[in-house]
Amino acid sequence: MESFSSLQILIILLGGCLCVDLGRLDVAAHSKNGMGVQPLSKIAIHKAVYSLRDNASITAYPYVLGAKGGSSQWITVEIECPNPTEDDWVAVFSPAKFNSSTCPSDDDKQEEPYICSAPIKYKFANDSDAGYTKTGKATLKFQLINQRADFSFALFSGGLSNPKLVAVSNFIKFANPKAPLYPRLSQGKSWDEMTVTWTSGYGITEAVPMVEWGLKGESQTRSPAGTLTFHQNSMCGIPARTVGWRDPGFIHTSFLRDLWPNSMYSYKLGHKLVNGSYIWSKSYSFKSSPYPGQESLQRIVIFGDMGKAERDGSNEFNNYQPGSLNTTDQLIKDLNAIDIVFHIGDITYANGYISQWDQFTSQVEPIASTVPYMIASGNHERDSPGTGSFYDGNDSGGECGVLAETMFYVPAENRAKFWYSTDYGMFHFCIADSEHDWREGSEQYKFIEKCLASADRKNQPWLIFAAHRVLGYSSSYWQSGSYGEPMGRESLQKLWQKYKVDVAFFGHVHNYERTCPIYQNQCVNTERSHYSGTVNGTIHVVVGGGGSHLAEFSPVETTWSIYKDSDFGFVKLTAFNHSSLLFEYKKSSDGKVYDSFTISRDYRDVLACVHDGCEPITLAP
Repeated sequence: MESFSSLQILIILLGGCLCVDLGRLDVAAHSKNGMGVQPLSKIAIHKAVYSLRDNASITAYPYVLGAKGGSSQWITVEIECPNPTEDDWVAVFSPAKFNSSTCPSDDDKQEEPYICSAPIKYKFANDSDAGYTKTGKATLKFQLINQRADFSFALFSGGLSNPKLVAVSNFIKFANPKAPLYPRLSQGKSWDEMTVTWTSGYGITEAVPMVEWGLKGESQTRSPAGTLTFHQNSMCGIPARTVGWRDPGFIHTSFLRDLWPNSMYSYKLGHKLVNGSYIWSKSYSFKSSPYPGQESLQRIVIFGDMGKAERDGSNEFNNYQPGSLNTTDQLIKDLNAIDIVFHIGDITYANGYISQWDQFTSQVEPIASTVPYMIASGNHERDSPGTGSFYDGNDSGGECGVLAETMFYVPAENRAKFWYSTDYGMFHFCIADSEHDWREGSEQYKFIEKCLASADRKNQPWLIFAAHRVLGYSSSYWQSGSYGEPMGRESLQKLWQKYKVDVAFFGHVHNYERTCPIYQNQCVNTERSHYSGTVNGTIHVVVGGGGSHLAEFSPVETTWSIYKDSDFGFVKLTAFNHSSLLFEYKKSSDGKVYDSFTISRDYRDVLACVHDGCEPITLAP
């Protein structure tokens, strides 16, 4: 590889100068309580100034990654700086050439070139060597994933708020940057359909996407895939339209239909190039869904608010790594005992920094490539002012649902309206979108009632409702401990009761809480660990401890709260048959069960009359 001096590299990158664009918008995206700041938003990259030093250097190696086909690799970055300070930091840029040629056309731009894109990750120079400030030398380790472009590293002084570019590294790249990667499975619109979505660098003019698949050990067939992408003008605000933008590549989805129930299938992702050659991913496998109502062991995992974290310790803020990675790793350890996963909102916390979606799909690949990974829409996916969000914040950082709707498939009638139903054996799930109107009379309310009413409780006795925001009950500090979103209870409680919903799950509040079976703020059953016969109400569960910063509980003591835990964790439901269900709350740190209950009942118990949920009768002979 040709070598360049720091000055030559800088000239290549920046066109000879770096001008500060004082007209750029502040991209810091803080949540209402000041917690959960997107780490990349702490970088005032629009304020960066040129301060190149000939005797400073930064070198990255190896030059070529993934030579053996891998999609991630650890690399080494060596730094030498003659005037080191404790706020020196190293940024990873991709594409490697981050000069003005990659900047969007913008009428309010005062001068160019300038750095117009945030890095994809960063570390402080003294991260691995406390002696850096004395020696001016440090060696850092980064884990990079294939994100369809090359990489470079930049050494900055001045901290994150006043960055001064000191040195720029050589370029490094993956051997096949366009390779098909990060498959994520999802239930299709029928029980015997599995969808496979993945990301690549191949557009429809370059290659034809497909999945080669079939029963494991038998002959394979090929199914075509559709291709989607989106552009910078698809974004609804900052930073997604500005410094957070990064080309997402192409997102492909294939529909594998007419599956045999409970059967093991193998599959691999492929692209036929225009020259007739093929590019294939490694092989994966999944187990197809059971026939609706089938009586067999069925295991469901539910959590919210996990986010992404970096195994190399970069981008760390508010201690995300232990929660997010521990949850991911516990699910991977238990994967042989999990059939389907529901991640109910606040998926990546990318908040408009598009590169982070690749990072997340890489993080969950061992899970999502093996079992259906079903998502719900949260405020950090959807909310953006003036875009039809029910809540008028900018928690999505200008994404306005585009990333979630494109990167993951859900069996919704309209993926821009992120509500849907899905069946898994003895379970019937109604997944709501808390970021769109769900009040009585709304389009979504009608869907929710139709979904709940469509449950065949003889064959699918376990009826589950889920949404991101707490539309039921929570005694967290959120909303001053006022039991979550009051409009939710007013609008939806009558439906939960009428259709005898077993458990309602929510995220948004970053902790765990379980209620008694409850209706209109009152416990309707005195049991705590075992429910039998007619339950009379719905158990509400907050399971928002997937990985994001934890929330405290209000000092208000409620009669309906049975178990609280301000820790990272997830819930596992195990249906043994039509009459027996086990609920377990597990901590992400050790995978052990800290709260549990069972439900035992017969079909006639589901039909039994409960308050405000009785079927009409007539005395006519």
